[in-house]
Amino acid sequence: MKKWFRTGKPWIWLTAGSVSISLVAVIGLVIMIGWRGLSFFWPSAIHEMDVKQADGGTKHIIGEIYDSEIVPTTRLPQSMVELAEIESETITRYLMKIGNREYVPLDFTWVLESLVTEDTTPADLAVIERSKDGNFYGRITAITEQGNVIARQGDADFREVLFERVERAVELNEQAMGLQESEIASVNYAMGELELERRRLQLEGKLTDEAVAYLQEQREKLQQDYQVYEEQLFDLREQAQRDTLLVKDFRGEEVMVPMYRVLDVNFPNDMGFFAKVGHFFQQVGKFVSEDPREANTEGGVFPAIFGTVFMVLLMSVIVTPFGVVAAVYLHEYAGKNSITKLIRIAVINLAGVPSIVYGVFGLGFFVYMVGGSLDQVFYPEALPNPTFGTPGVLWSAVTLAILTLPVVIVSTEEGLSRIPSTLREGSLALGATKWETIWRIIIPMASPAIMTGLILAVARAAGEVAPLMLVGVVKSAPMLPVDGNFPYFHLDRKFMHLGFHIYDVGFQSPNVEAARPLVYATSFLLITVIVGLNLTAISVRNHLREKYRSLEH
Repeated sequence: MKKWFRTGKPWIWLTAGSVSISLVAVIGLVIMIGWRGLSFFWPSAIHEMDVKQADGGTKHIIGEIYDSEIVPTTRLPQSMVELAEIESETITRYLMKIGNREYVPLDFTWVLESLVTEDTTPADLAVIERSKDGNFYGRITAITEQGNVIARQGDADFREVLFERVERAVELNEQAMGLQESEIASVNYAMGELELERRRLQLEGKLTDEAVAYLQEQREKLQQDYQVYEEQLFDLREQAQRDTLLVKDFRGEEVMVPMYRVLDVNFPNDMGFFAKVGHFFQQVGKFVSEDPREANTEGGVFPAIFGTVFMVLLMSVIVTPFGVVAAVYLHEYAGKNSITKLIRIAVINLAGVPSIVYGVFGLGFFVYMVGGSLDQVFYPEALPNPTFGTPGVLWSAVTLAILTLPVVIVSTEEGLSRIPSTLREGSLALGATKWETIWRIIIPMASPAIMTGLILAVARAAGEVAPLMLVGVVKSAPMLPVDGNFPYFHLDRKFMHLGFHIYDVGFQSPNVEAARPLVYATSFLLITVIVGLNLTAISVRNHLREKYRSLEH
């Protein structure tokens, strides 16, 4: 046994076992998050229940079961225990999404299994996805056009007419939204720029009569364009408001649901397996491509995906040159003395500073000091409204660049130390200068190590939330940092982030338990984005490694 331990094999097996356990744990975690997140988009059956009440009556409920759990009876009010006649120590309860926010205080409710007197899943129950007030559950009884009934439940072509009218309303709403976000937004942006130009000329003492006349002329042209677009927008909205759905809700009353608010209608209880699969992929596509609604509890997360990727790419562009330059100086130029050792210790210690401290530093230095100075020098016409003197995507990227700078420096310096000194000496012997040697030989050969540092930096930056809450991220951003207005990249704007979206949905929602599936879905999406960015960087690193492998021998 002692001889076996002396061979070192036990430590090899111990290391291999630790790596295997870690790998299994990571894969299991990802699978669990993916399963819980993706199941959120699978169409659930719509239940119609009768539930006993304390007054002896029954309450009618229509909705879908979001979750179920077994709870001890001690957690329930004594009146509920007596009403359900519970004899066991535990009981099953269901978390029901009942929607119809106009008629209930919360669109989620808990239902005890023992209180359910009847539970059915009729095929005619519909889920109406709306742009406002969430889902509506009930039976669609008729479709009206300008107040006149054009189709009733039971007609042979009822669902065909229904889906056709829903598609028409969605298309009109998309055209109206596109008009608002492109043409009308461009006019508003141009009007704002004209006002800033007038203010700038006034501050510089150049606001002559000719300049005033020119600005007024441009403003009138923009107002004419705005009126044209506004008429088109009103026309689209008027067309979308033509149709209405008549729906019988859980109270048994017939309710009018305007078609212009309807995004989709489906009948989960009447779906086959392949129809459910198609609906699943459709919902995933909406989640990835649409904007959030209802305080981030409905709709998609596209602005958060875009903001996360854009911020990480901007951070990568900032941190890479600074990290490489610092590493090259420390390894190739700096002397081997106590000052260099002290700098290396400081760089390593920077990696252990809590991320929220970087956020406070970014807010105080970059936002208030640097940004405020930029506003005073370059944007005085916009004051007192700050341009760069307020949190934005640029300061978020710079703050995370400083946070991840030690990783890039250490990784790059490790790569530089692995390059044989004979290559440097051979290059210098052939007449190249030290800078030419570093630029043409050393840095290209160290590029795989640089990419390794960048991969680690991206992995950390994409998941950071605490510093971003101080320097740029918001719950809901009205505009993306990139649009069609010059200069196209608006680095002063705030942005949305997947990590902050997870925090907001998981901790700021009215019903945290009900929002849990959306938390898993966004978490899985964040993992997917990070893995995608890392795989791209890894492929570049592997290509560079193969390209310069022959120079190492």
